[in-house]
Amino acid sequence: MFNYVDLSVAFLIALLSTYLLTYPVKKLAIKLKIMDFPNHRKIHKAITPKLGGLAIFLGVILAGLYLQPQHEHLPEIFLGAVVILLTGAIDDKYQVRPVIKLTGQLIAASFLISSGLIIDKITIPFFGMIDLGLVSVLVTVLWVVGITNAINLIDGLDGLATGVSTIALISMFIMAIIDFQLVTAYICILLIGANIGFLFHNFYPAKIYMGDTGSNFLGYSIAVVSMLGLFKNITLFSFIIPVIVLAVPIFDTLFAIVRRAYNKENIMLADNKHIHYRLLNAGYSHRKSVLIIYAFSALFGCMAILFSNAKLYVTLLVAILVLLIIHIFAEFAGLVLHGKRPVVDSIKKATKKRKKNR
Repeated sequence: MFNYVDLSVAFLIALLSTYLLTYPVKKLAIKLKIMDFPNHRKIHKAITPKLGGLAIFLGVILAGLYLQPQHEHLPEIFLGAVVILLTGAIDDKYQVRPVIKLTGQLIAASFLISSGLIIDKITIPFFGMIDLGLVSVLVTVLWVVGITNAINLIDGLDGLATGVSTIALISMFIMAIIDFQLVTAYICILLIGANIGFLFHNFYPAKIYMGDTGSNFLGYSIAVVSMLGLFKNITLFSFIIPVIVLAVPIFDTLFAIVRRAYNKENIMLADNKHIHYRLLNAGYSHRKSVLIIYAFSALFGCMAILFSNAKLYVTLLVAILVLLIIHIFAEFAGLVLHGKRPVVDSIKKATKKRKKNR
């Protein structure tokens, strides 16, 4: 059974400790010259300290000491988190090559695999539960590395990665409560509290960035939480649920890979054509662009919750809605149809007609 008082206290500890620790972490980043400098690809104009992910990590640890979750995989999860954190911190300071970052992510994933925490089964409608066998190791590595980098890639506007991660974690927390998954709920509430505490400093205009230290840690943590909870769900589409929860960063990453491959560019190199940049180019303000992506993330989170315990016909209906929302989101950001927005324009016209009729 869940002790909601303990969950509430842990949430507050994570929030307050992260909020307060961000101040000394900011000073540390300035002292160590771990700063984010403006350039042609970035939106911000002022030199801003990075390393904010360290405050998030410490907030999670302090709240975790109060909550003390127990799970057989926790020691390896923690070691993997430390490796991810250090890899991100080194990149924040020295801007290392992508292959070094990838090596750190693979080492972190290897800790999980060695502990036995792998994606070993998926459930597919009409086929039932499928055992992945030896392929499970590859799937696990791809999932951990993929989600870690997806959160990293979406960290392009003030408060964006923090907010999107928080919304995804809230969705996972609700599903964990529904399915009585104690440890998953515990880890989610620690991360949610720490994220919100950091968001006070990170929302536009940001006073500090989480850097790769934070985006890597959050991506890794979300991948782990989904493996502990969502992939263990026995519903018809268990393997799709985490993809829906993380639809925004996942599809942004996929669009980026396809775009760079089509243009014969290095898929590992950053650019300024991600969803958030497209929204800015479409004329939306910095704050409004972030809030639009928050709204879509929340919508996908709600869809995933419906998906997780629905009957087959409801699941299929939700799947159609998810695909439609993805298309609308892609139109909003100018990612499809060469910038044309037939569905979005049709919705706007229908809304205007409705207002006139009233």
